[in-house]
Amino acid sequence: MIDGTRLCELARERGFALAGVTPAAPSAHEESLREWLAAGKHGEMGWLEEHLEQRVDPAVMVPGAKSVLLVGDLYATRNDGADEQRAGVGRIARYARGADYHKSMRKRLIGLADAAREAFGLGEGDVLRAFVDTAPVLEREHAARAGLGWVGKHTLLIHPAKGSWFFLGGLISTVEVSVPAGQEAVADHCGTCTRCIEACPTDAITPHSVDATKCISYLTIEHRALIEEEFLSAIMDWVYGCDICQEVCPHNSVRGGRDVGGANPALEPRCTDVDAEHGRTPDGAGFDLLKVLGWSEDDRREAFQSSAMKRAKLDMMKRNALIVLTNQAIDGVVDREMVRRRVEGIAGDASEGELVRGTAEVCLDRLRA
Repeated sequence: MIDGTRLCELARERGFALAGVTPAAPSAHEESLREWLAAGKHGEMGWLEEHLEQRVDPAVMVPGAKSVLLVGDLYATRNDGADEQRAGVGRIARYARGADYHKSMRKRLIGLADAAREAFGLGEGDVLRAFVDTAPVLEREHAARAGLGWVGKHTLLIHPAKGSWFFLGGLISTVEVSVPAGQEAVADHCGTCTRCIEACPTDAITPHSVDATKCISYLTIEHRALIEEEFLSAIMDWVYGCDICQEVCPHNSVRGGRDVGGANPALEPRCTDVDAEHGRTPDGAGFDLLKVLGWSEDDRREAFQSSAMKRAKLDMMKRNALIVLTNQAIDGVVDREMVRRRVEGIAGDASEGELVRGTAEVCLDRLRA
């Protein structure tokens, strides 16, 4: 048996803010997950249906699995509200403002597995499989079982002291891991609060469930077609992702006199010389929208190098930039006539893709209204 207390200490030594252990038990929410998928609320994210049997039971993905170590990696800390809107700038969700967490977390988790092998004298047949959110694992459910927090009404995991700005990953082990000393389940502290539900501009959230097809993060990152007109103004200035449900959460507010630790420096917002050349703002929090509209595919690749944002294709980013720039023109944040001329030029540019030109036509109609 592996000493869970020592294993969690090894995880914290590698910079993980949270760590806990839970048995590799099947999901208690398989039925509701299947109902959610059957209702089509996952939209175009077909990968959520793939390997479903592995997703709901770690022992299917890793035969003989007995325990799961969960870790949380902070990418931001408690804040006092939303970023201010800036003229001509589209906001990036906080999780994507720094380096690609998939690579950095996986590397450290593999290093943690190697350290555990040495510390506990594990053999070649003992499996410690590292995972981040690209693997078919219901990491939030396991994390809640491991005492890292509770799943809020917006479906994200919330830690009572550190909030919800963290990535989840871990190790699935075929060796039993003891429950760390002092580890306890965290009670649900959402209570009667419904701020995340009320603040969502597209009404995507119901208690403990999100209709992805209405979510701004889904629409700007996963959806690869025209965005329905009913959601265009609600996207506001989000060019990639959305943080609104976390920004309004009381558990992400500033708590005076309480040291909750800082975010992982490796995940802090960045703006390299290459980023700046392609329109990234100095604080790393957004992109110059006119710059994005002028991107080539090479520009997109360079702007998203070592970034989790590479998931969004060039035509999707231009679509998003058109929507945000139009929203700002309608709201009087930027010059409406300048935007109309730019959008009109794109709509008539045969070199642009169908998605970009189609979005430009819709935006022109909105600007003329």
